[in-house]
Amino acid sequence: MKHMIYPVVLLGALAQPALAEEEGPSLMERGAQLFIEGFMREMEPALKDLHGMAEDMEPALRQFMTEIGPGFMDLLGQIEDLSAYHAPEILPNGDIIIRKKTPAEKAAEDSDGDIEI
Repeated sequence: MKHMIYPVVLLGALAQPALAEEEGPSLMERGAQLFIEGFMREMEPALKDLHGMAEDMEPALRQFMTEIGPGFMDLLGQIEDLSAYHAPEILPNGDIIIRKKTPAEKAAEDSDGDIEI
């Protein structure tokens, strides 16, 4: 009879972890959940501040778009392809210049790394 008890106890012990996993989340899942909850609690004040700052900036952004928006859209209409220009340069006297790429520069840039198949 004692020989029958050992296999039953062994099977019962092996079944316990399987039953525990079905009852709820694993330790890894629970740890990840706690990490995310803690992260959200820590970030909540910063997110509230960011929301407040966005609300404060909204009138200024609306005014900027009504005043500058039409001119900016006109400028974008005149510039057909931004990749045809170099990055802006600020000269020592404060002037800002944007140079257009020469056809040779454009061709060299197009051939770098681009392979047509």
